[in-house]
Amino acid sequence: MGQSKMTPDTTDPLPITEQENPHTANLSFLSVPEIVRLMNDEDALVASAVGRVLPEVVKAVERIVERLGAGGRLFYVGTGTSGRLGVLDASECKPTFGVAPDLVQAVIAGGYEACYRAVEASEDDAEAGGRDLKSREFTKGDVLVGIAASGRTPYTVGALSYARSLDAFTVAVTCAPASPITRVAEVSIVPVVGPEVVAGSTRLKAGTAQKMVLNMLSTATMVKLGYVTGNRMSNLQARNAKLRGRAVRILMAETHLDQDAATRALNAAGGDVGVALVMNGTGCSRSEAENALAESKGVVRLAIKTLL
Repeated sequence: MGQSKMTPDTTDPLPITEQENPHTANLSFLSVPEIVRLMNDEDALVASAVGRVLPEVVKAVERIVERLGAGGRLFYVGTGTSGRLGVLDASECKPTFGVAPDLVQAVIAGGYEACYRAVEASEDDAEAGGRDLKSREFTKGDVLVGIAASGRTPYTVGALSYARSLDAFTVAVTCAPASPITRVAEVSIVPVVGPEVVAGSTRLKAGTAQKMVLNMLSTATMVKLGYVTGNRMSNLQARNAKLRGRAVRILMAETHLDQDAATRALNAAGGDVGVALVMNGTGCSRSEAENALAESKGVVRLAIKTLL
């Protein structure tokens, strides 16, 4: 089957993400201090734009928690900068929250090669998004978050359409209102940040807004699923000196052990904070703690409850 491509139509309204910014029309003639000040002024608009779409973020998080709590997975899909932001957020979930590596996944047009070099042509294939989801065995119990600054990338729109055909929950993250992606997804999160400092360079304000939204989606979801205690990473795995120091501090705060005792507890748990917390809270062995955490999908409080 051949590619299904979207042909540019110059009669279509230009998305706001592609329009020229009147405030930066003389950008190339400015001094370095003037350029960075102007960029900072434009960036200051991003947080308020995201603030205006918090109700949609809440809707998305609540549905994502529901699906993941029932055994589903969270997928990000995108191209170019948007796809790379999805890869970044997905890759941070395991080390931050101690979840299984397949719980949060990223699908990027052109494959992971696109993370470090441009593979722009791949984004025009509307059918490839669905094919790539099929290869990951995406199901109706999963969640798909489509990320596209302009809201009209064929690859991403196609992936969302495929997910909708399975009755999976779908979310659009875009900076272009009333764009094709918003007509496909069940929930659309659309922080309107305006034209970019460099026209069409959506790695700037649009990229910042999308990153902020993805931070909220994944972090709020993991908090509600039980992978954070208070504001601490209760499932942290200490794999370097910095993380070992953080892990010891978490154990001290959670268990009221002194530094030496917390260090010994962490060592006994193989450097896994979650295992250490379960062992300390129940007096069980390391293997018993690991088994209880496996049964509770890594949620420390549930693992402790099953052992008491």
